Amino acid sequence: MSQQVARTPGAKRAGDGEYVFDLSAVNHIFGGPDYSTANGACVEGERMIVALMRMPAGTGAQPHSHPNEQWIYILQGTFRAKIGEKEIEAKPGSVVYVPSNVVHSGQATPEGDVVFFTCKDASHSLHGVKAA
Repeated sequence: MSQQVARTPGAKRAGDGEYVFDLSAVNHIFGGPDYSTANGACVEGERMIVALMRMPAGTGAQPHSHPNEQWIYILQGTFRAKIGEKEIEAKPGSVVYVPSNVVHSGQATPEGDVVFFTCKDASHSLHGVKAA
């Protein structure tokens, strides 16, 4: 693995010989600085980006898209989202799939924070582009 700079500003880029990452000690960043309240640790490799994020209760992500597909595994809380034209609700143990280039948004319910683990291919950064 090369010693490249992370595609996502502030993310930890995995280097040669690095195989284990303490997500409580990795830099915490916003999942989408101009459109989302989700924040947490992000690590990038050559082909994958992973992040452990927290979205505070009653807050969320405005409509946005990204050229890389995304998987979101809900660990805590209830996540309500709109992916394309479909509205979904995901609870702990659920996995949400977001196809590439599909406008989507979501939020934590007012009852509690949502904690989720997310994974994207590294064709683009963790951040997307806010919808017009």
